[in-house]
Amino acid sequence: MTAGSERSGGLSPRQWKSGAAAWLGWLFDGLELHLYTLVATPLVVHLLGAASSADPAVKEKSAYIQAAFLVGWALGGAFFGRLGDRIGRSRALSLTILTYALCTGLCAASQTWWQLMLFRFLAALGIGGEWAVGASLLAETWPTSWRPWLSAVLQTAVNLGILVAAGLVALLSFLPHPPSERWVFLIGVAPALMVFWIRSQVPESDAWTQAESQASERPGLKDLFRGDVAPITLNTSVVCALSLSGWWLFQFWHPQHLRRLLELSGAVPGTATRTISAAFFWLNAVAIAGNFAAGWLARRLGNRRAMTVMFAGMFLAMAGGFGVTRGFAEMAWFWMPLVGFFSGVFGLFTMYLPPLFPTLLRTTGAGFCYNIGRLAAAGASLVFGLVAPVGDYRLALLSASSLVLAAAFWTFRLPGDAA
Repeated sequence: MTAGSERSGGLSPRQWKSGAAAWLGWLFDGLELHLYTLVATPLVVHLLGAASSADPAVKEKSAYIQAAFLVGWALGGAFFGRLGDRIGRSRALSLTILTYALCTGLCAASQTWWQLMLFRFLAALGIGGEWAVGASLLAETWPTSWRPWLSAVLQTAVNLGILVAAGLVALLSFLPHPPSERWVFLIGVAPALMVFWIRSQVPESDAWTQAESQASERPGLKDLFRGDVAPITLNTSVVCALSLSGWWLFQFWHPQHLRRLLELSGAVPGTATRTISAAFFWLNAVAIAGNFAAGWLARRLGNRRAMTVMFAGMFLAMAGGFGVTRGFAEMAWFWMPLVGFFSGVFGLFTMYLPPLFPTLLRTTGAGFCYNIGRLAAAGASLVFGLVAPVGDYRLALLSASSLVLAAAFWTFRLPGDAA
């Protein structure tokens, strides 16, 4: 029985298991992604032996590390996405989690900024792959009627992972003798243990198994650019590129903007880390509400229109926050959480993108389009780090809002929801 033909109230044990596996994968994605974001500046300052975060080399090397992470994220999504179409969703999901868990742990051993960049790149391969594989697994195993709410629940797992990261970093800063920022990466090894459960308890999807057994020839990457699939690939890639570039510029650099505002007010490093962790916690708590708001909109308007509304809201929130010079309090407790609320739009990608593509191109197509966006975000992060004024990120963050606005308009070119 296909997922779409089942009643929303009659979920089977295997559906719950696939849902749990994907949810935990998303949770640890959020944890792994933002452990570095929260300690990036002090860690790079330490590795470079710089006097403070105002040193131009700190901003430059931070940009290289972030760009390498996003490139790895993109390549991992493409590689593991293709692997998911070849060996199945469940096995590929296990490999993605093992990759990002072990390589995040290796970040703790970094002795130079380029070693940190290398380990972040390797960890990103697994994080990028987990999205495409997990999304396709759920699209093929859960009822269609559940998709908007399932998207919200999965995106909430990412936010909860971020909250865990923020809480752990804040907790370490309260210790009488706080450990080096590098040691927070050892927390990221924990997801590796989940692989054993996935391999023993999460079955392969029937849709992939049936398509694999009936296929006389496996489609390849070139088939994304043929026939009716080609415009889907093109337009989806453009929306992902624009929106993810704008979002990741905000996501990575706004904590650095907040840290700079605190430094200008005379806050000591330990206090700044705790305060930023608290602000990050609040932003992602608000984002959880945004996930369910996006799901509610998708139920009533469809994914495409809901995405347009959420992108427009994110643009207005970013323009309002960075359009004028504002103090730490109003930025941290109102404007940035408002941006976080509208980030619920990215949860809709999870259940919207994979069904747009044929079954044996599903993780390849979703992974390719989403990861074109990550490559664009990597380029945007690098340019941003090289050209933004030292210690002043406001105008560059304001310019990033225009990318989100462009994504809102391009969304009209996307196809309607697939069954």
